[in-house]
Parts: sequence; structure tokens; C-alpha cells
Amino acid sequence: MRLSLNTQILLGTLAGILLGLVFSKLGPDAVISRNGLYLSGLVGNIFIDLLKMILVPLVFTSIAVGVANLRVHQQMHRVWISTLAFFVFSMAIAILLGLSAANLFEPGKGLSLDLFHDAMQRFETRQMTPAEFTVKFFHGLFVNPFAALADGNVLAIVIFALFLGIALVIGGERYRNILVLLQETLELTLRIVGWIMRLAPAGIMALLAQLVATQNPALLSSLAKFVTVVLGTTLLHGFVVLPLILFIITGITPLHFLRNAREALLTAFATSSSSATLPVTLRCAEQHLHVKPDIAGFVIPLGATVNMDGTALYEAAAALFVANLMGVELNLAQQLIVSATAMLAAIGAPGIPSAGMVTMVMVLQSVGLPAEAIAILLPVDRLLDTVRTMVNVEGDMVGSLVVQKITRPNRPD
Repeated sequence: MRLSLNTQILLGTLAGILLGLVFSKLGPDAVISRNGLYLSGLVGNIFIDLLKMILVPLVFTSIAVGVANLRVHQQMHRVWISTLAFFVFSMAIAILLGLSAANLFEPGKGLSLDLFHDAMQRFETRQMTPAEFTVKFFHGLFVNPFAALADGNVLAIVIFALFLGIALVIGGERYRNILVLLQETLELTLRIVGWIMRLAPAGIMALLAQLVATQNPALLSSLAKFVTVVLGTTLLHGFVVLPLILFIITGITPLHFLRNAREALLTAFATSSSSATLPVTLRCAEQHLHVKPDIAGFVIPLGATVNMDGTALYEAAAALFVANLMGVELNLAQQLIVSATAMLAAIGAPGIPSAGMVTMVMVLQSVGLPAEAIAILLPVDRLLDTVRTMVNVEGDMVGSLVVQKITRPNRPD
């Protein structure tokens, strides 16, 4: 009987912790520890490099195709404008919650990990005036797309993908072949992501073995604090903020919504996949919450691609957690960059389990933090992924109800 990927990742996590404890007990000079740590470093670095390799094509094709798919619905201008406005609004609130909680509770503060010593030597921080920050920020956005693709300048790639998607919307059928090519490229990219994720158990085991053997045990308590902060904030957004927005705009009570949406929420929690939950989400929205099929059929599939409140919240908080572990103070300008990148990374994350692991690299690199830091986050990623996916799916259903109310205010639900 073949074990599921979730089970394999759990076993890899446990094996990595045990190996790290063994290496730590034997000491760094023991032959087994020395060779084991060398092999762990090799396997772990390969896994990290594979995630970096797939990041650019994944983000570029996901965003370009997501925006271009609006072409099919261009007769519904009011619907898709309302939909995108709600998605941006709800993700912005989620990011604000994540950053506020991370700044308030400061998980990871006071630790200095040897793992990041080399990265800290390369990290440069400089106080900039608002004018300098604005000039530098926009200068980094609008660059040669081929140079951006070659250099891995993710923000510039995202901007070009947005422009390309909008051009495909305006061009309509004239550019249908280009859209088909991008869709097929996205499918190929997701297939490669699936291959990389098969290596996740071994990669996580190797990274954890190295981490436990060489790092401060206090890291575990900081990680537990980070998990508590993220879970608490994500649940606050999912069970207080989103239902409150829904009640204010539509008058639907939180209890009524949660009772009729619970099937989709439980499926999202169990699968950690917005895409796999999509049929259930559509059924709950149309049959239980009485969203019109034309609204639900547009808002919810689009939301499964671009509306990721839980993912955006997690990635913003995680960036500050990593900065705290490095002993780096992110200023307001850098936190604004984290906010913008977390939103774009959430838009570019496909609705599959642990997709946020790939786009997390993008958020860390946006402010110069090391991609290797996801080794800290991997052991808890699956746990957090279940909750954030549930909130992602909830945001899609809330969005469909809000958009229906805005675009059809005089029609009964």
C-alpha cells in the first residue's frame, strides 16, 4: 500500500528530527555525524534549488493565465471588477493581521542561528526616505522582462505577467493561441512541481537533520510560538473578520454561512487543496448558499487561483519570523515590500497542497532574506496548510456572496 504524500512528509519530519538528535549526540567530529551532515546538506540544498528553479515559471504562468481567463467573462465587467476588488481587500486585511501579530508577539526574537551566518553577511539594510523608497521600488518593477526572467527578479516578472494577462484580455480571440500556450505551460509547470514535491519527504528529512544537529534547541519553542501566532491569526481572520464583512454587506449571519459552508470547509481542511475542493465549494455556494450559477461559476474558480487570504497572511508573518531569527529588523519600507510580495505570491500560488512552500521563497527573497530559511518552516507547513486552505476556500464563498449582493442588489438570493 502506497503511503500518501502527507504521511511521507510526516515520516520524513520525524526521521529528520531523530537523525539530527543522533548527530548532535555523537558530536560534529564523529565520522557518522560528519558524513551524515554532508549528505544532509547536499540533499537539502538540491531540494531548495529545485524550488528556486520552478518559482519563476510557476509565478509567471499562474498570474498571466489567471488574469487572461477574465477574457471569457468580459461581458461581466461589473462582476469581475467587484470580484477583484474584494479579493484584494480581503487579502490586504489578512496580510495586515499577519504582520501586526508578528510585530506584536515577535516569534523568533532574540535567537541568532548559525544556519544564517553567511546570509547575514550578505544582507544589507539601509534607511531610506519615502521618496528614495518610492523611486527604488518602481525602478525595480519596470525592467526588461527577459533580464528579469534571467535574474529571477520576481516582482518585475509579476508586473510583466499582469501586463501580458491584461493584453490577452483586451485582445480576445486574436491571441487565443498564446493563451493556450500559456495554459499548457502552466500545466507542465504544475507537473514538475508535483515531481519536486515527491522529493519533499527526503528534502525535509535532510534539512531537519542538519537543523536539529547544528542549531539552538530554543528554536523549537520559537517555532511553537510562531505556529500559535499564525494559527490564531488565521482563525481570527476566518471566523471573525470574513463573517463580519459578509454580515455587514449582505446581512447573512455567520452561523447561517458556516452551517451551509461546512462541507466545503471540512473538505479544504482535509485535502489542503483549493483546486481539489472546487466542486464541493461550487455545490455549497449554489445549492446551500443560493449564489447564482453565473456568479459562483466565475468568482469561485477564479478565487481558487488568485484569492488566498490564509496563504498571504502566513507568508507575511513567516517573513518577519525569519527576519527575527536572523536578528534583522525590517523597517516599514521593507514590510511594505513583504506585504505587496505576499499578496502577489498568494495570487501566484496554485491551489495544490504545499504550493505556498514554493512561493514562500519569493517573499523571503523580496527583502534579501535567505531562501534556505524555509527549512525552519517545512516541519509545520503541512499543519498550517490545512487551516490556511480552509480560510482560502471560505474567502472564495464569502466573495461570491458579496459580489452577488453588489452586482444584483435588488434580486433575491
